[in-house]
Amino acid sequence: MVRENNEIELTYTEFEILLLLAQNIGKVFSKEQIYDRVWKEPYFGDYNIVMSHIRNLREKIEDNPSKPIYIQTIWGVGYRFNKNLSSGL
Repeated sequence: MVRENNEIELTYTEFEILLLLAQNIGKVFSKEQIYDRVWKEPYFGDYNIVMSHIRNLREKIEDNPSKPIYIQTIWGVGYRFNKNLSSGL
């Protein structure tokens, strides 16, 4: 992935999460849905692993990770890729 002419290295899991969200712009995915689709298995435990990967992604792609533009949190529901962006990363 390239951002501002600089290559950004993503882990396989980070890439898969970003791909899922970016291919479904505006659609909200719960942590459970993200886990099921990216890890391709049902999850029995703590979904903090999804939150951790989202946080890492934001650190890599956002100008200000504490005020994300690309990956938005929909409180109480999940995450989505910003549907109001006219151009991607």
